[in-house]
Amino acid sequence: MSTTRKVLLGIAGFYVFGVVLLLVIYGFSSHKNNEFQIQNEFKLVNWVSLGVLSINRAVLYLFLAAVLTVVTMVYISRRMQARPNRVQTAVEVIFSLMRDNITRGNMPDAMARKWFPFLGSLFLFIWYSNLIGYIPLPTNTEEKFNLFGVHIPSFALYAATANISVPLVLALVVFVSFIWEGIRAQGPIGYVKSLVPRGVHGPMLLLIGPLEVISTFMRLISLTVRLFANILAGHLIILFMSGGLAVILGLQVLGWFTLPAGILVYLFELGLVATLQAFIFATLSAIYLGGSVTTH
Repeated sequence: MSTTRKVLLGIAGFYVFGVVLLLVIYGFSSHKNNEFQIQNEFKLVNWVSLGVLSINRAVLYLFLAAVLTVVTMVYISRRMQARPNRVQTAVEVIFSLMRDNITRGNMPDAMARKWFPFLGSLFLFIWYSNLIGYIPLPTNTEEKFNLFGVHIPSFALYAATANISVPLVLALVVFVSFIWEGIRAQGPIGYVKSLVPRGVHGPMLLLIGPLEVISTFMRLISLTVRLFANILAGHLIILFMSGGLAVILGLQVLGWFTLPAGILVYLFELGLVATLQAFIFATLSAIYLGGSVTTH
């Protein structure tokens, strides 16, 4: 028997043993837990109350994402070599993705050179915001644990992009950018005319015109909700599968069953969804910017 098969059988045996042990100790009895509210994991408690400029853990995560975006790119750009190492190779792959797939693939080259810094920064900032959302950090100030007499906030998973205000502000920046670019390139009247498809005349303008204007504003929703909903849903599923559902139902055995699923969902979200959602947001932004300078 190969070593891999032995390890897999050992894990399976341990899992079955754990199920049997929990059934013997707790059985199938349960008592619903009404105190634990899973939505409180996303509740924002102001650490420093300054009105609009209050500081909470969403601000902390945004600050961390901004620092990571700037520091890592500046650090790597100053250490580029003719013979790249593994880190530089990975960065060059990301650079090519942002330059060729996100920008050049959706707008003219001259425009791509102009908007590449913005779109690249947008992609990296959202990417880092999503990634650090899967790193347990001591940010849950509602629940604390005692360490040598010091009350430390409990570790929690949280992403700033799981708060709708953050994707909304990013979407507003993109919205203003492509409207401004369209008006700059075509003029106010030319830009409004470009919203209507070619060949639409007469009474159909009364129907198609308002629909096109509404669809332009719907881009705010398409950018905001897609990022917010995917990150929030992923975190909720991880919380439920990793023990939240067992706590709510008061059924300890259930947690042993759902934990492997929680681990798989965690790896899936970390490995694919975090990057994919950043890529989609930046790509749609590039499409909207590129489309704003074209007629009809």
